[in-house]
Amino acid sequence: MTDRAAIRARSTGRDAVIIDNDVVDALADELLGPHDKSAPPAAWGSAVREYLAGAPRLDQWQTPLLTLDRGRLDANRDLMAEWTATAGVALAPHGKTTMAPQLWREQLVAGSWGITLATAWQAQLARSFGVGRIMLANTVLDPVGLAWVAAESAREADFEIYTWADSVATVELMDKILRETAAGPRVRVLVELGGPHGRTGARTRAQARAVAAAIGASERLSLAGVAGYEGALAHDRSPEGVAAVRGYLRELAALHAELLAAGAYSGPAVVTAGGSAYPELVVEELAGLADPEGARGAPTTVVLRSGAYVVHDDGFYAGISPLAAPAREPGLRSAMHGWARVVSRPEPELALLDGGKRDFPFDEGLPVPQLVVGGTLPPNAVVTALNDQHTFLRLPGAGAADLPVGSIVRLGLSHPCTAFDKWRLIPVIDSVDAPDPRVVDLIRTYF
Repeated sequence: MTDRAAIRARSTGRDAVIIDNDVVDALADELLGPHDKSAPPAAWGSAVREYLAGAPRLDQWQTPLLTLDRGRLDANRDLMAEWTATAGVALAPHGKTTMAPQLWREQLVAGSWGITLATAWQAQLARSFGVGRIMLANTVLDPVGLAWVAAESAREADFEIYTWADSVATVELMDKILRETAAGPRVRVLVELGGPHGRTGARTRAQARAVAAAIGASERLSLAGVAGYEGALAHDRSPEGVAAVRGYLRELAALHAELLAAGAYSGPAVVTAGGSAYPELVVEELAGLADPEGARGAPTTVVLRSGAYVVHDDGFYAGISPLAAPAREPGLRSAMHGWARVVSRPEPELALLDGGKRDFPFDEGLPVPQLVVGGTLPPNAVVTALNDQHTFLRLPGAGAADLPVGSIVRLGLSHPCTAFDKWRLIPVIDSVDAPDPRVVDLIRTYF
């Protein structure tokens, strides 16, 4: 990998390879075909770079379709990069949101510390693209996956990967699996602290300290920090929800302080939390723990793991993120949109569109009709249900007759994580607001 063009880390003092440009660039040599949902048959057999050189237009694509907006992607990425840098925290965006190495590279070029992933397989995919610093925000107990973590760490000294553990039993099993593999460097493990009724994570600081002690006693593991996820403890901006998140983050900070005071860290430490719903609370409660020089003990990096910000949405995150427009200007704006065609008007106040659950997310809110291409969106139009391949668009009252069969409706979507996983190839357009959008890139995903 050292022979290839690479982007290198800008933080933590080591010149670690962070992504392999050659491998990412090679995606432009892949051939388009019928395996690429909604891609025009006229493009089949063309390499991506060849197709894009022809300045294609969005209206040449089939429906249903998911698109990304180039300008909004860039603005969202740069806003978060600047915001985290100003706050004094590192950013390791959660790559499972997009599973798109092209977008990971853009985030890393903008200054991200690393990429967060959720499974050993996702980490393996990232390594195939040369990602050199991975926060594996999960416990790896699968013997094949954990053996790979150890072997990959031994294969390349510059590679950094961090895993989590939330119980002594977990540590003991990790240790047992690793003792049955070839010797290598210690695997970096963060103690995961959870919260009442939350997701994974030790439920008390005392339990978490016991986990840390077990990691410290292992010959194959190294205590590398503390970790958690506050998004499982609230789902809104109510006073109770905010209080629950703040209380949890303060417990995480206290755990780190206890481990620091006890001299539990044998090297640099990472304190990590953060989704895309409460990033400012993470910064307010944890940013003060950053200590790159180790003046208070182990050198400490605070890492935010927000993933949805680069795409954002017109639903859940638009309503809860403190960085969203119009509450913040300029703020995060949705860079993803659905496009579906009216294929049936079986009732006066009902239109059926040709996209459904196989195409658009629905777990954090149904799609929202935004406009009709070349026409007028009837007032009070609302999506009420999705089938596998159809969207039910209700058109109560006046104006319903203005949506003829064949009309194309642009949809606002909620939750990028469950939008991207439905598409292997996503066209990027110059602007969703352009009268005749141009396709300027194609993003390959891996789900």
